[in-house]
Amino acid sequence: MQPNQTSDQPILDVEGLKKHFPIRSGFLQRVTGWVKAVNGVDFQIPQGHTLGLVGESGCGKSTVARMILRLLNPDAGRISFRGQEISRIDEKEMKPLRKQIQIIFQDPYGSLNPRMTAGESVAEGLRTLGMPSGKQRTERLEELFTMVGMSPEYADRYPHEFSGGQRQRIGIARALSVDPSLIICDEPISALDVSIQAQIINLLKDLQKQLGLSYLFISHDLNVVGYLCSRVAVMYKGFIMEHGPAEALFENPRHSYTRKLLAAIPEPDPTERKTTQAEEEDTLETTAMPEGCVFQDRCADVDDQCRSDEPDFQKVGPDHFVRCPKVAAA
Repeated sequence: MQPNQTSDQPILDVEGLKKHFPIRSGFLQRVTGWVKAVNGVDFQIPQGHTLGLVGESGCGKSTVARMILRLLNPDAGRISFRGQEISRIDEKEMKPLRKQIQIIFQDPYGSLNPRMTAGESVAEGLRTLGMPSGKQRTERLEELFTMVGMSPEYADRYPHEFSGGQRQRIGIARALSVDPSLIICDEPISALDVSIQAQIINLLKDLQKQLGLSYLFISHDLNVVGYLCSRVAVMYKGFIMEHGPAEALFENPRHSYTRKLLAAIPEPDPTERKTTQAEEEDTLETTAMPEGCVFQDRCADVDDQCRSDEPDFQKVGPDHFVRCPKVAAA
């Protein structure tokens, strides 16, 4: 069941997305198991909105992003961009759409070629648009650098000459260079100093208002997600466990896992720090998946039904859905 999230026409519609990776061992590299990274993910992103995809490390967030970008082919499910189904098209058909779907990477230094100047990195996008070198390209480069809050004079510098925040601004300018309508932000501030994170988040918000961009914002920082995103999807072991408007989800989290994540948000006052189960868990194990609900081993309300039946989404409020029948019945 896919939640009917909004009456707005979605720019991105994902339904039943799955991706399992084989585990091979032995001399003949036979398949001995599967890493079930994504297990039937559904969501939509309306034009001009931001969806936050949150969860612990290993829950499948980045795998979802790579399938949307078609860097990975899904095993099952459907991805529609602007009404066009793209999950089964070949590279030749996908190539024009890559200009419309861009990504901002987690590591701003690793995403830039150290042998290219900042201007050359950003100009790669302009070249794919067929913009000739010369005055037109120079003016567009200046516009892009100004748009992300950097002096156009920095275009001749190399990545090692910039701070982390400046390198991420270059990465944003590079993404904007091809005039995209959807940008996937894969942990774009986690590698930055806290004092710089707010500047990048505010820049993303300003660009969204200015250009009408849509974002898929992948993060484990719920404070940032609550500030930037209009909707939030909480992911656990390849499943969306709760999905709804950001305000409703933060004010009234319904799934046990969502409540654990929110409880793990650090308190500003160190004397108020609390230890939660979410902090004690290691990276999620997605090889041996239990029957029934995947959250059963961490849920205090587990019963026999949870161990036998895989739960479906239940509506608990306007555009608010939870993968737990007990919550809906409460």
